[in-house]
Amino acid sequence: MAEPNPYLANPRWVVAEQVADAARRRYPAGVQAIGVHGSLAHGDDTDTSDVDLVVVTYKAGAGPRPVTRRVDGILVDLGVVAAEEYLQHARTLTTSWPVAADRYVTTKSIYDPDGWLERLRDTHLGRLAEAKSLEFTTLAREAWCRASSAHARAVRLTQWYETDAAMLMIGEARLNAAMVVGLITRTYFRNSADAVKRTGLAGVDMTELGLILRDQAKELANRGRPVDATVSQIFDA
Repeated sequence: MAEPNPYLANPRWVVAEQVADAARRRYPAGVQAIGVHGSLAHGDDTDTSDVDLVVVTYKAGAGPRPVTRRVDGILVDLGVVAAEEYLQHARTLTTSWPVAADRYVTTKSIYDPDGWLERLRDTHLGRLAEAKSLEFTTLAREAWCRASSAHARAVRLTQWYETDAAMLMIGEARLNAAMVVGLITRTYFRNSADAVKRTGLAGVDMTELGLILRDQAKELANRGRPVDATVSQIFDA
């Protein structure tokens, strides 16, 4: 007798399977693979977790449209991307790499007859293997500039007693400072909350964050990517 599928005891997996089956039935010629990423793929989802689904299509414009809806009380975030476009994303390193890489390497298959999701993972890992340290450090410098800008705006908004807006800016500054850490160390995170938590930035105030940004600027300069430049240097690496 066949063993029961342990995933079927999880209501989020049940919804994921149902949505995947519906996508395949409605778009039988367009869907190449379907998988889940995030907490459900890692196996540590909770009753408050979303279902993060990705539908990979054979070509752009095929398959369902991206949508976010609740199904049986569970929030479903359905992303749709063409196969070649997704592979291109996996080959491209950006300042958001620390929170994007997880979905390339840990997406769990629901429907993948040709093993395409393994190709996605291998494409990304191959890109990482060939990337030079300075490539990551250059991206870290860009993330630092965004963090520094958001921090400066938070300070100014606080002086104007625009507390709510300042809180948004300090959150943006913390996240970009976490991206600096992730890029310098080649560490990727599960999501934005995981990034600021694991880098120790979740609870820092504006003064502490300013000191962290100062130290990060020194680190980037030591690594050959100073944040400051003269006009004649601005186009240099």
